[in-house]
Amino acid sequence: MPLETARSQTRLAPELLLPPPFTAIRLREVGDAFAHAVAIAPEKGAGTLVYVGRFDLAEFAVVLEPDEPLLKARRAFYAGMAALANALAAHAQPETSVVFDWPDSILVNGGLVGGGWLAWPEETREIDTPPWLVFGAMIRTVSMTGSEPGLNPLVTALEEEGFNDLMSGHVVESFARHFMVATDAWQESGFGVVAKSYIERLPREQGVRRDIDDNGDLLIRRTGKVEVTRKKFLPRLAEPAWFDPQERGPRT
Repeated sequence: MPLETARSQTRLAPELLLPPPFTAIRLREVGDAFAHAVAIAPEKGAGTLVYVGRFDLAEFAVVLEPDEPLLKARRAFYAGMAALANALAAHAQPETSVVFDWPDSILVNGGLVGGGWLAWPEETREIDTPPWLVFGAMIRTVSMTGSEPGLNPLVTALEEEGFNDLMSGHVVESFARHFMVATDAWQESGFGVVAKSYIERLPREQGVRRDIDDNGDLLIRRTGKVEVTRKKFLPRLAEPAWFDPQERGPRT
């Protein structure tokens, strides 16, 4: 099984309705879901989902226990991103565009709403199976900048794009359900089905075929050319393009 998330009886925070085997831990608004999940991952284990109780931002992180060497296990990031995008698309208005800016940013109708990131134990070698991974994400549900909607077309929030009834907790719940679908598909059919789900949400380009290598690199092939362009995955994970460290949230 590529990602082991099974655990015993699920304990749910009252605000969330999560499928088994998730166990929810809620933090106050000043909390950091990603950092907290990383801190407790060795103790709490797979299926632990940490989230922050905010109305303007869906912020959460989930602990995973892979059964592959770190080199391959990091591809869990793509499963998390695909699940997050599919969760948003399921609640979107017709014709709403939900796409990735590879590898970690999510755009709705061309505007940045957030993205994902991944952590693992620093001492783990590429050939070792990590005891845990943490996939985390932030999605801007409501804009708090005070600017007029549409003033900056490169930045947006779910509320501005017609997700009027989708609250932060709903995003987390929907992600959990779609993530279980993604990991089950990975287990049954191999990583290719996860890669396909992710790649389908990259901006389309005529005559271009994209694949994800075993180490997570993006491979780009162009019609009529033998050469393969490789975009390195690991360096991009180190510096999330969507995250503003000063604001502690998606870029504005």
